[in-house]
Amino acid sequence: MPDVVLVEPEIPQNTGNIGRTCVATGSKLWLVKPFAFELSDKHLRRAGLDYWQHLDYEILEDLPTMLQFFADRRMWLFSKKAEKLYTDVSYHPEDVLVFGKETKGLPESLIQERSESALKIPVQPKARSLNLATAVAVCCYEMLRQVGS
Repeated sequence: MPDVVLVEPEIPQNTGNIGRTCVATGSKLWLVKPFAFELSDKHLRRAGLDYWQHLDYEILEDLPTMLQFFADRRMWLFSKKAEKLYTDVSYHPEDVLVFGKETKGLPESLIQERSESALKIPVQPKARSLNLATAVAVCCYEMLRQVGS
């Protein structure tokens, strides 16, 4: 199922919840440094409950390393600045779902450079964005819906 990438995550509770979603969906979690917390953070472990021990995850040193590592795979970049909806594409099992940090998202230059791969989840104007853990769950389950669970 999908590889989920978090670029420079800032909130341990979100990362813990995303880890739990990854276990539930059979997804691998990739964490791109730097983080704003330690992986031993109690908030991360609490949010992930006892699922963290079952999580398949790896750490990558930085964004350029991640882009190079997944260069031969299709990456979907999630951003509120994207034009295309996350439901307007056909996902494949080998796709990579990439999410940015909570406060800034992915670098704007990356979204512009790869605009054909940039997707958004629609929200009403009164909401700036969805919580990162919610966004990851929405996209993982849409991919599962399309490719089968």
